[in-house]
Amino acid sequence: MEKRYERNIGMLSRWEMEQLLTKRVCVVGCGGLGGFIVEMIARLGVKSITAIDGDVFDETNLNRQLLSDEDSIGFEKALKAKARINKINSSVEVNAFVGRVDEQNGLEILAGHDVILDAVDNIHTRKMLQTLAEKLNTPLVHGAIAGWYGQVATIYPGDRTLDLIYPKECENKRGIEAKLGNPSFTPGLVASIQVSEAVKVMLERGNVLRKELLYIDTLNQEYEKIELDK
Repeated sequence: MEKRYERNIGMLSRWEMEQLLTKRVCVVGCGGLGGFIVEMIARLGVKSITAIDGDVFDETNLNRQLLSDEDSIGFEKALKAKARINKINSSVEVNAFVGRVDEQNGLEILAGHDVILDAVDNIHTRKMLQTLAEKLNTPLVHGAIAGWYGQVATIYPGDRTLDLIYPKECENKRGIEAKLGNPSFTPGLVASIQVSEAVKVMLERGNVLRKELLYIDTLNQEYEKIELDK
């Protein structure tokens, strides 16, 4: 085991760390949430990361997106994620996909991963990822942010958790973040919880947020787990 992972030991056993180094992670979206997710996973250590995003950086990203800087305006987010991961941990294989996941290409792109992390910004794509992950029998870790607030849920095939969070009439809408905005601190907080859930999924350890929604209110510092029952 490389020396870079020594500080993971204690939280993880050496056997768990060795297992983590065999895992493949897919991050869909390399913006507010996704930038923090790829950073944390690369530092923690896995075998490979697939970073997916069809957008380029613009000025509005500078207030919160870890991968953005003034020199990166107009640069593809997925390629910046790859460059960042390569600088942090060259032991991690990085696959950058510049484009969008859809019903036609999704199964091929998402196949072969141990866990998929949802870091997108619209309800339709989130629910599509849930369906694709279910077809691939792969767990999906959902995260969303809006202003002072955030949420996280871990979805196993068959759970259909997003159907309970987002009713059908919401499918073609953006999340409430379009109204409440996105500051610098909620993406990092929600992303860190998503990464912790992904690690638990990959190592089959601890209690994940399955059939539950963790609701985060940083304005009042209130955290609530909401049971979701069909």
